[in-house]
This record gives sequence, structure tokens and C-alpha cells, in this order.
Amino acid sequence: MPRPLQDIVKRKSEPERAAGKVSKKPAAEPLQSRSLDRESSQIPVGRGSRYMLWSVAVFSVALLIVALSFMWGNAKVEVYPRTETIELNDNFAASKPPSSGGLGFELVVIHGEESRTLEATEEKELSQRAGGTVVIFNDYGMAAQRLDIDTRLNGSNGKLYKTKKQVSVPGRKADGTPGMAEADIYAAEAGEDYNSGPLDFDIAGFKGTPKEEHFKVRSKTGTEITGGFKGKTLVASAAEKDAAVGELKTVLQEELFKKATGEIPDGFILFKDATVFVPDKIDLPLGGEELVVTLNGTLYGLLFKEEELAGQIALKKMAGYENEPVFVRNLRDLKFILGNIGDVSLEAMNNINLNLSGSVELVWQLDTDKFAQDLAGRSKKDFTSILSAYKNIDRAELTLSPFWKRMIPDEAKKIDVIINGAESD
Repeated sequence: MPRPLQDIVKRKSEPERAAGKVSKKPAAEPLQSRSLDRESSQIPVGRGSRYMLWSVAVFSVALLIVALSFMWGNAKVEVYPRTETIELNDNFAASKPPSSGGLGFELVVIHGEESRTLEATEEKELSQRAGGTVVIFNDYGMAAQRLDIDTRLNGSNGKLYKTKKQVSVPGRKADGTPGMAEADIYAAEAGEDYNSGPLDFDIAGFKGTPKEEHFKVRSKTGTEITGGFKGKTLVASAAEKDAAVGELKTVLQEELFKKATGEIPDGFILFKDATVFVPDKIDLPLGGEELVVTLNGTLYGLLFKEEELAGQIALKKMAGYENEPVFVRNLRDLKFILGNIGDVSLEAMNNINLNLSGSVELVWQLDTDKFAQDLAGRSKKDFTSILSAYKNIDRAELTLSPFWKRMIPDEAKKIDVIINGAESD
């Protein structure tokens, strides 16, 4: 017979009471919270998802690096230009101004002065004439006037002097300015009476002629007439005088050459043997306790444009040379010999012959800007074919940065062209 429901319930609960346990129902959880916890516990994060995230990050960084490489990439090209070693012993002609396609030269003229003091040790009876320098003005006409050696000049001190050399005085200029020329003079007789400060002179041969009023002569500004002497005085030996003059010539020539080389413009060369030293005046007093020997001299130098000279050497020595830009390394090591210029004054020289000898290296030059423009934007594999068009390049090496790049930057300014061994002497 079925038992009542209440009995079943009681029987199930009585043991629990007997054990002293009281069952309590937990408080009901909110529906939303239970749902979220259930979902989070049911959807785990797998390894595949993490790998995907890392792959995306790495790919993004790679894209950034590639983009930066295009912005900051550059190229370096080391160029070894074509060179030829040649032996020279050849003659050249040069002119001033240069002929078309020929070799030209310029004349540099530098004046200077050096002095030495000698000790007088001997006593002698001496007789010496005074001397000085005058300026002659020609206002007579536009034609030059020649005055012969020993032309007589009457000084304003009542003394007679003569010219040491023949002189040509230019005529009046178109603007009315008188022509002028300098001349060295000496006293007609020895003695201190002819020593004087600045003087005015008349040309004795023009007295009573129309030229008398149109030729004026006066002492050169800043000079006097000195050196006249007659009597006993202390002197230096002839050997000492000759040695002093020789030393002064050597020293003055060296000093003027140093000065000339320091003043020549860039791109020009002055060979030491392409200079001529001319002693202009030697003041050598005959007597006195201290003898001051003074030498005035002029250095004449022939300047050559290095680029023109290198081109003429290449034209003479290299078959098939087509006026490409070149320079000669150790150009100054060549031996220079100036041909015979005869009696022509150095200032009036317009044509010369010369010889150059020695071993030099001829180096072809490169227009680096044009070369960089030809390379810009080209593939690395095109580098060899581009080089083949440059006969002035022996070999070249291309380095791209970053190393994985295969294209040369499309901006020439990002291409660094380095010429190895391109320095001239």
C-alpha cells in the first residue's frame, strides 16, 4: 500500500536532522552573470590565434622597414678612373694669347730687392761718379722720341749728367697725356759735388729747337743723385764684392720665386725652370767703413694652365685622344727647358718653344654629377652596361643601402660618387 508523500519527506529529512545538519538553498545568481561565466568557460583562446597576432605584427614591421628603405636608402659608387703612365721628352709650342686649341701661357713679373753689408778693410784712392734715375716726359707729338746713350742733361744745379743707355720715350697719348720713360744717368765727372737731391733737367741737344719746350726731365720721385766721390777711403776686396753680389742674386731669385708661386691663381703651374731672373741694378759703393751692397732684380715667370697642358700632352702621346678632360699627376716633377727666345724682351714675348721630359701619369676626369644622374632610378643589374659607356672609367664598385635593395635611388643627390686616386699634385 503506497505510503503517504509526507512520510517519504519526513524519512528523508530525519536523518539529516539527526546528524545536526541543516540544508540551506544557495541564493539565486543573477541570470546575466551566470550566462557570461558560462560563455567564458566554454570559449578558450587557442595557439592558432596567438600565432596570427604575431604574424600580423611582424608583417607590419616588415612593411615599415621596406617603406623606410625607399625613403632613406642610398648608394655609394667607388670609381677608379682610367690612367696611363707615359714617358715624355717632347717639344711644345705656346703662345700669348693661345691659338685655337693650342697651348697658351701668361707672364708673371715680380720685382724685389736684397742687401748685404760688407766690412771695408783696405784703404785706396778712389774716383767715382754720382748716379741717379730720371723720368723723361714727351709732349711734342704722338710719335716716340729716341734718345741715344750719353744724351747730355743739364741739371738745375748747374752740373752736367748723361744717360747710361739708349731710351725711347713714347709720344703723347690721345687724351693729351705726355708719354714718359725712365732713364739712369751718371755725372759727367767724379766727385761729391755732383751728389744732389731731386733736380730738373734740360736736354742739351734740344736747346733752341721746337722740342725744347715739349720735353721735360726730372729726378724720379723719391730718389736722389748719390755716389760721387774722389779721394782716399776704405774699400772691400774685389773677391768679397763678387761673392756678395752672387749671393744676393741667388737669395733674391729664390725669394721672388716663392712669392710668385704663392700668388699664382688656382689651376695654373709655374715651373721653377720656367723663370728668368734679371738683375736690374746693383748699388755697390766703392768705399766707406761699412759698404751696403744692394741688388734690385726682376723675376719673369711663364704660367701655364694645368688643364691645357695636360690636354696637349695627351694629344701628343695618346692615340685616339678626343679632347676628354684629363690631368697629369706629378706634373711638377717634369723637367722644363725653355727654348731660345733670342733678343726679344721678356715682356714682349708672344711665342715660345719648350721641352718637357720625365715620367708622369695621365688621369681621365669624370663628371660626377652627370654620372650620378645616369645611374639614378636604374636597376642594380644595369650598372655594368652603364659603365661601358664611360671610357674614362677603368672600373667601379656599387654598394646599395639597405643591402637588400635592387634599385639605385632615383635622386642623384642620394648617390655618393667617390673618385679614387683623383688628386693632382
